[in-house]
Amino acid sequence: MTGAMSVPPDSDDDSEADGSVGVEERPEPSAVLGRLPTEAGLRRQLAAAARSRGRTASVAPEIDEIEAELAAIEIEPVDLTAARRRVAETTGETERLKERVAALRGDARARRAVDAEADETLGDLEEAAAELSAAQTEAIAAEQALERARAEAARNRDERRRRLRLRDRLRNRLRTARRELAEAVYPSFRRALGVVPGGDPRAAGAAPDDYDGDPVAASLAAVRVAALDGVVELRGDAARRVAASERGARSLLRTAEVRVGSDPDT
Repeated sequence: MTGAMSVPPDSDDDSEADGSVGVEERPEPSAVLGRLPTEAGLRRQLAAAARSRGRTASVAPEIDEIEAELAAIEIEPVDLTAARRRVAETTGETERLKERVAALRGDARARRAVDAEADETLGDLEEAAAELSAAQTEAIAAEQALERARAEAARNRDERRRRLRLRDRLRNRLRTARRELAEAVYPSFRRALGVVPGGDPRAAGAAPDDYDGDPVAASLAAVRVAALDGVVELRGDAARRVAASERGARSLLRTAEVRVGSDPDT
C-alpha cells in the first residue's frame, strides 16, 4: 500500500433540472484518458481502456435498445392555461348573450302585449340569437380543445414516467457495463502498476473497488492498458512522474503520442 489517496469509484450522481436523475453519455476513451490527471473514477478509466481495445459489455445490446427508446420519446409542451382561458372566455360570452337574448325576448313580448312596434326589437333578437349560436359552437369547440389538451398532458405525464424508468434502467446497465469492462482488464491493469512510476501491484487488490493505491499511478496504468489513437496530455503530477522516469513517455504509456503540458504544475 502506498498510503496515498485511493482512486474513487464512480458516483453516478448526476441530476437534471426537473429533479430526475440524469444519465451521462458513454464518452470516447480519449475523453476519459486523453488528459491526466483525470477526474474520472477508476472504473470509468478502466472501462474506457477496455472500450479502446474493442471490448464490449454483455449488456451493450440492451443499452443500445434503451437509448433508442429514450431517443424516440418526444414530449410536446401542452398549454393548459391557454385552453382553460379560452373556455372561460367563451363561456362568459355565451352567458352574456343568453342574458341579452332573454332580455330582448322579454322586451318583444312586452311590446306585443301593448300592441307596440316590435320590429326593431325582433331584429336585435334575431341578431343576438345568431351570435349566441355561434358563441355556443365556439364554447363547445373550446371545451373539446381543453379535453384534448388534458388528454395530451396525461400522455405526457405517462411518457415522462416511462422516460424516468428507462433512465433508471440505462443508468443501472451502464454501471453494469463499466463494472464488467473494468474487471475484464483488471489483471492487465495490475501488471501495468508494476511498470508505471508510483505504481504498486500490491495496492490493486482483487477488483477495482479494492484499489487503495496512488491515483496518478492508476491513471498512468490505465493509459498503458488502453489503445488510444489520440494524444495523451500530461500535467501536474502525471507529467512530473513520467518526466522523471528512466523510460520514454511513449514506451512507458504504450501510446502513439504524449504531450507534456507547458506548465507541469497545472
